[in-house]
Amino acid sequence: MDGFSEKHGMKALVLYHSQQYGNTGKMAEAVAEGLKESGLQVVMFNTNEDRLDITTFPHYRVAAVGTPDYFSYVAGGIKTFMDDWYIHRNEEGMTGKPLALFYSHGGGGRVREPFVNLLKRVGTVVGDPVESSGAPGEAVLKKCRDLGRKLAEAAK
Repeated sequence: MDGFSEKHGMKALVLYHSQQYGNTGKMAEAVAEGLKESGLQVVMFNTNEDRLDITTFPHYRVAAVGTPDYFSYVAGGIKTFMDDWYIHRNEEGMTGKPLALFYSHGGGGRVREPFVNLLKRVGTVVGDPVESSGAPGEAVLKKCRDLGRKLAEAAK
């Protein structure tokens, strides 16, 4: 581990936006399960409930980010995170993190491209983003758990 990681520990952030149907939240829980299997301390944060204090972002070794597709774009809370990150992007620990991405939609899923392009500025995308059309079934939840495991591997 590098000095920064030793100072801040091996924590993983699962940052997501979920409301009305909870589909992205279900996916976030499955990603967190995969991360926890590797012994990482996982913090789940729903941007629908609060705004992430961006100064805490460097404390996480890896991050998983999830959004619903709102008009072919990320949810407002995820966009707010990116706005806050942009202001602090040159500070230690803000860039270069391994990231895992997941998203849900009601049909179409056109959020994928802008979502991936936004988050590539923050770090390296690990694996393929996991998509759910509507409520995530067991096959999607398994992909989410696998994505969490893959992200945990990148933390080492």
